[in-house]
Amino acid sequence: MSFFSRLFKKKEKDIKEVEERNFFNIQIDDIVTYDLEDYQVTGKLIYKDSGYEWYAYQLVGATETIWLSAEMDDELELGIYRTSKEKLTQPIPNKVTISGTDYILEEQGSASVSGEGRGRNVNGQEVKYFDFVNDSEDHFLSVEVWGSEVEVSEGHEIKSYEVKVIAAS
Repeated sequence: MSFFSRLFKKKEKDIKEVEERNFFNIQIDDIVTYDLEDYQVTGKLIYKDSGYEWYAYQLVGATETIWLSAEMDDELELGIYRTSKEKLTQPIPNKVTISGTDYILEEQGSASVSGEGRGRNVNGQEVKYFDFVNDSEDHFLSVEVWGSEVEVSEGHEIKSYEVKVIAAS
């Protein structure tokens, strides 16, 4: 064995195999490219409600923070959400207008949540969720009630080809 081959040879135990990423195993520090911008995954939330599971990834870019949601219903459903400046109070109504768009309540419930990264502080908490849709079903509103705090996010559906995930390592 030559000097160079010994120098650059990696021991088998030092080589870590990187798991190929999909929308259900994205990890903290992975890079997600969306709309020609790179975002670092800084938080991950996993919601569980009656055997149904969905994911939300906090993505921090150079100019903004967004959320990527992923769920498998009959098919893969992906969405990009941004925190709304408009606020709601409890009780959450069945119809709301946010940023000039009218939304109708489509689904509601409660879920147990586990988190990683910046989301680890919600581990084991219960959240009430309210999913709204506009008339043309191309814009969505996510309302989450964490104790007395109400969070509102505006979103839209995206296709899997619009997003690229690069594993951190």
